[in-house]
Amino acid sequence: MNGKPDAAIFTQNLCVGYGNKEVLYGLDLSFPPGTFTALLGPNGAGKTTLLRTLARLLPPVRGKIFLQGKNLYDYSASALAKRLSVVLTEKVNPGVFNVFEFVSLGRHPHTGFMGRLSGRDLEVVRECLEWVKAANLAHRQMGELSDGERQKVSIARALAQEPEIILLDEPTMHLDLKHRMEVMGILRQLCREKGLAVAASLHDVDVAARVSDIAVCVAKGRAARSGPTEQVLSENRVAELYEFEDASFDSSLCTLEMRPKASREKVFVNSGMGSGAGLFRLLSKHGFSLAAGVVHANDLDCFVASAIGADCFIQSPQEPVGGDSLDNALKSALSADLIVDAGYEIGPANQNNTRLVQAALSAHKPVFSLRSKKDAQTIYGKDSSSIILCNNSTELLEKLLAASRSVLHGE
Repeated sequence: MNGKPDAAIFTQNLCVGYGNKEVLYGLDLSFPPGTFTALLGPNGAGKTTLLRTLARLLPPVRGKIFLQGKNLYDYSASALAKRLSVVLTEKVNPGVFNVFEFVSLGRHPHTGFMGRLSGRDLEVVRECLEWVKAANLAHRQMGELSDGERQKVSIARALAQEPEIILLDEPTMHLDLKHRMEVMGILRQLCREKGLAVAASLHDVDVAARVSDIAVCVAKGRAARSGPTEQVLSENRVAELYEFEDASFDSSLCTLEMRPKASREKVFVNSGMGSGAGLFRLLSKHGFSLAAGVVHANDLDCFVASAIGADCFIQSPQEPVGGDSLDNALKSALSADLIVDAGYEIGPANQNNTRLVQAALSAHKPVFSLRSKKDAQTIYGKDSSSIILCNNSTELLEKLLAASRSVLHGE
């Protein structure tokens, strides 16, 4: 048997392109049953060309493709359609079909010369519509559907072929958030419950990190990295793949964080237990240079602050705030223009962080807090009278921007 016996599709030294023009080369890829493979890379990297080649819509420049251990080109068109289906980005002209009729086209490889649908064929079509949560659309005209509805119906038609592998080119393109999540959930479920191999080109690396089992990163003519998603999609590799400097991918949270260039004063945010995550994003978005107080390495605030490029002073999760981290954070706080107390819950592990705000108050730094007046008095005593209290992050931002203008003009 050629190829890998445990792979739905397997390539050997595959080179794809158009004519003699090579787009990707030296590809040894495996797409196992029951797994979701995400093809990632910048526009023009060759993701669509690779999918079209795997689907036998484009001939390979060289190399081999095996489907279930057999050369892809040894299959008849009908036999191939029973094993492999494709959903492309091009909008198909639905003509006068309603949804049920359109999905029924997927049964063509199974219906014989006359193309008549048997009772089983009709049942398969109904099941496929139910699988993609589109049974309620069965009698709607295709031309009446939204982009999201049409994409679900296109997946149902591909599923009606009863394939072992489905290839999709940017399946969430033009979809709103609801349908994007629905489509990705459907594809994930097809892998888990039907054991299908699904391979899709995706633009959203954060979505790929959440749903895919395998990530294939293509750029500069080759598969730069391929393997389990959790091992492939690191911060440095994603930055290298997409060649960006003003953003950061956090593999722990599966999020992309923007890193806009700072154009305002330095704000020191004293936070913890996730209380500062939203503030870091908000203040970064408005151009403030940011520093964090001492945060534990397993704290959400640590992940977000690090990802957006804020200065961080990190403490081991097993240790209370103190030592060099606290000393360095104190220096940072005293060098900042504005101080924010995020209103975090205080306990034995982070109690020493209150010393940072106390020191800023003693140095007559402008201090803003999301705490209540009572809590501020309890924690900071008589010095709390100079704290600028804010009810929410919106009010905090307004007061910081006003203070920023005052600092700029030396008021």
